[in-house]
Amino acid sequence: MMSMRRELLTRADIIFLVDTFYGAIREDAVLGPIFMGVIQDRWPEHLDKMYRFWETVLLEAHTYQGSPFGPHAHMAIDTLHFERWLEIFHACIDTHFQGPKAEEAKWRSGKMAILFLSKIEYLRDHPNSFVQ
Repeated sequence: MMSMRRELLTRADIIFLVDTFYGAIREDAVLGPIFMGVIQDRWPEHLDKMYRFWETVLLEAHTYQGSPFGPHAHMAIDTLHFERWLEIFHACIDTHFQGPKAEEAKWRSGKMAILFLSKIEYLRDHPNSFVQ
C-alpha cells in the first residue's frame, strides 16, 4: 500500500495541518474543554492566527505578528497538557505528512512546549514578573 503522506510545503498544507490538529483538540477529553473555554465562538479567528503562525515558523512567510506566549501565560495548564498537545500534534503530522518540514514541525513544537511550560512555571513562582 502506497503512503498517502505528503510533504509539508505550502499554505494549503499548513491550513490542512492546523484544521486537522484543532479538530482533534476539540474532541480531546483533556484539552478540548480548555480550548473551548478560552476560544469559545472565536474559532475562525484562532485558526487564522494559527495558519499565520505556522506559515511563519515553517515556511518563513512572515504573515504572523504578535507574541504567542501572552495568551497562555496565566492558563491553568501543566506538563500533562503540553504532553497531550504534542502527542496530538505529532500524530497529525505523522498521519498526513512526511519529509524535512514535517520533522521540523515536530522539532519546533517540542521546543515551543518546553519554552512555554518553563515560562508558565517561572511566572507561577514569580507572579509579579510578568506584565501583560
